[in-house]
This record gives sequence, structure tokens and C-alpha cells, in this order.
Amino acid sequence: MGSAMFSVLLPVALALVMFGLGLTLTVGDFTRVVKYPKAAVIALVCQMIVLPAICLGLILVFGIEGVLAVGMMLLVASPGGTSANLFSHLAGGDVALNVTLTAINSVLAVFTLPLVVGLSMAGFLDGGASVGLQPAKFVQVFAIVLIPVVIGMAVRSRFTGWAERMRKPVKIGSAVVLVLVIAAAIAQEFRTLVDNIGTLGPVALALSVLSLAIGYYVPRLFRVDRGQSIASAMEIGVHNATLAIAVAISVLGDKTMAVPAGIYGVLMFFPAGIVALVLSRSKETARV
Repeated sequence: MGSAMFSVLLPVALALVMFGLGLTLTVGDFTRVVKYPKAAVIALVCQMIVLPAICLGLILVFGIEGVLAVGMMLLVASPGGTSANLFSHLAGGDVALNVTLTAINSVLAVFTLPLVVGLSMAGFLDGGASVGLQPAKFVQVFAIVLIPVVIGMAVRSRFTGWAERMRKPVKIGSAVVLVLVIAAAIAQEFRTLVDNIGTLGPVALALSVLSLAIGYYVPRLFRVDRGQSIASAMEIGVHNATLAIAVAISVLGDKTMAVPAGIYGVLMFFPAGIVALVLSRSKETARV
């Protein structure tokens, strides 16, 4: 009964969150990428290619195996979390770039997430390749991630005033429901979480720190300005643990696979918060 409840409530709650995201987006958020193509392309390459490779390296170094290894790859394949915009704002980043990257990542994740998960299952689980790449599961990811965003954007376009008024209530309400459902799901797997936090905690922290560092320093290496580099750092460094948990439980039907995202979702606030604080305090003296 509990599993049936989660399989229904979790996708609904996540759909509400993605609908709320759609209420904040316009077509301009996608087309704005032409204003800063270099920053966007560098951030997306880091997100889609560099970070999965680094996460795979961490899995091998720390000896993570089986379902937990797949869970780590599912996490790193998820787009930036909704907290990325907040951290970027606090750190003095280009929040408009964050919004654009979130919009693009939400679309790309529909295609890249099932691919990464399928390959991970092929590598870490016996005979698991077909599970990750089943068309039905691909459609479920599509339905959970993209369709609510598109509906939210359509509502905003047609009923702009209402969308502006409802944006905050929808965001708060969906976040509360989502937190409650995920907390209940994690509570069911609390023993598994406790048993693995000693192993997965260092991996999650290392992934968070490396993601933030790569997101900031790689763009700087290519002479992207400081504000856009901060936006990139937060978008890349704050993965959507919520989406990873939802896909693990409701699409792939495996609560243990959600444990890495559950641990990361708590621990990542510490390095992200510290980085945001340091960058905000140094922005007055920084040289772009």
C-alpha cells in the first residue's frame, strides 16, 4: 500500500514542482541563450559530459557498487535543482543565465537521463540494461519532467497575471507536499540510508565540491565573466536530488536507488552555502 501511494503521490508532487517552474519561464528564457552562447555551451558540456565522467570515477575510487552506483549516476544525470537560482542570487551570479540553463537542462534531461541510467544499469547491474532504456520508462521521465513545464509555460503565456499571482502559492504548496512525500519515502528506507551514509556521504560531498569547482573554474578558464561563472557553478553544483528520488522510486521502482540522492540532497547545502557566502563576500573586490 505504501509503495502504491508513493508511486502515485511522488510523480504528482514533482509534476506540481515542474509546473511551478513552467510558470516562471517564457520562450525568451530559451532564446536568451544567443546572448551568451559561450557561457551556456561550456556549462552544458560540463553538466552533460564532464560531471558524469567524474561521478563514475568517484564510484570506482570509493568502491560503490550495484543499485547504489546506479543511484549516484542517476543523481549526476539530473539537471540543476531549483535551489540553484537562490544560491546564484546570494552569490552574485547571473540569475537570468541560471533560468536559461534550467530551462534547457529540463528539456535535455528527458533524453540524457534515461540514457545515462540505462548505461549505468548495464555496467553495474546484471542484465539491467533493458530496464533503463525501456520506451515506457523513457515516456514516464518525459511526462514527469517536461510536460508539466510546457503546461506551466502555456498557462503563463495565456494567463500572465494569474500565473504571476499563483507562482508563489504553487511553489510553496508543491514544495511542502514534495518534502512530506520524500521524507516519508526516506523514512521507509531509513535503515538503508544510515547503513550507507558512511560510504555515500564522502562521495556525495566530493561530487558537490567538484561540481561547484568545475562549474566555476572551467568557464573562468575560457574567460567567461564572473557573474556567469557563478551561475554556471550553482547550476552544475546543485543537482536536482528531488528529480533523482522521484525517478528512482516512481519510474524505476527502487527505493534503495534513491538513497544516494537522499544523502546528497541534505549534504550539498553545506558546500553550496559556503561557496555562495565566500563568493558574495569577495564580489566587491573581484576582478572580472
